Amino acid sequence: MLKPTNDLRILGIKPLVAPSSLKEEFPMTEASNRTVLESREAISSIIRGRDRRLLAVVGPCSIHDVRAAAEYAGRLAELRRRIEDRIYVIMRVYFEKPRTTVGWRGLITDPHLDGSYDIASGLRIARRLLLDITGMGLPVGSEMLDPIVPQYIADLISWATIGARTAESQIHRELASGLSMPVGFKNGTDGSFQIAVNAIESTRNPHSFIGIDQSGRTCVLNTAGNPDGHIVFRGGRQGPNYDERSVAEAEALLAKAGASGAIVVDCSHDNSGKNQARQAGVLDSVLASIREQRARGRGSIIGFMVESNLFEGNQKIPRDLSLLRYGVSITDECVGWETTEGMLTRAHERMEELLGAEAKR
Repeated sequence: MLKPTNDLRILGIKPLVAPSSLKEEFPMTEASNRTVLESREAISSIIRGRDRRLLAVVGPCSIHDVRAAAEYAGRLAELRRRIEDRIYVIMRVYFEKPRTTVGWRGLITDPHLDGSYDIASGLRIARRLLLDITGMGLPVGSEMLDPIVPQYIADLISWATIGARTAESQIHRELASGLSMPVGFKNGTDGSFQIAVNAIESTRNPHSFIGIDQSGRTCVLNTAGNPDGHIVFRGGRQGPNYDERSVAEAEALLAKAGASGAIVVDCSHDNSGKNQARQAGVLDSVLASIREQRARGRGSIIGFMVESNLFEGNQKIPRDLSLLRYGVSITDECVGWETTEGMLTRAHERMEELLGAEAKR
């Protein structure tokens, strides 16, 4: 008699709806479609140097409360309209969180914050929120972690990242080669750039891998390659890595690989020591570097990221969820809204001066 050899450690299997079924339940709207198409083109133009505006990816470290996220999006959409002539703002809407060991893994995986892992509800909540935000005319950016999830929500995303822990993963490089939007690869957790540069080079090429189609069927996906891969500086174990020497090192590696020389600087993570109060100072330094770069005829730094929420700081998930503070991150520390508005307004003023000076030359 044969003994079982399969699924010995699987406790349960719960079927999910097919991506096409979720999209029938929460269909793309004309407003969202317009937002996604226009913003992808604008972001690509910034990466390729055709658009001189600065890309700003701003928003919560992670989304856990859709009401707070919608309020934040409304404020950011209004601010975006005031500064879009110089700063191209998209909202950071992260639904998945990679973990070094264990911890809350994001709204899609655990939407109820209680370890119930109601992924079916998480996908619905995420798609509905993306429709609400893009319906405001506000584009969104998100990290791609699970290779199946993009089939459910990627049609609503304008900019994607592959994180420091997954940039070396062949699966994620293959995934990025087929994504329909520009993709930023974060440097390794040690602060080095080679992994991200290799990922950009790999992603530029066609790949074939196993995934699912819109009907949920397992299939082979053949990709065309993604020409809009770029690098995101997030610092490393040794500290920040957005200094002039680091920028020059990354530029040389990217040029050697024949890859896009575009750089986005993450003002959080190891560039700020995960201290929200330092993000404004990091941005000031980045803006100064951009001024110096462009004065020398270079322009590799094309954008920045800020982890921001309605209120500053962060909090742990309490056992009694009624004790959660509204608009406060449950993952990394974020700057509050007033600081965010000040940072983006200052960036707009600096870019207005810079672009105005360029126009006079």
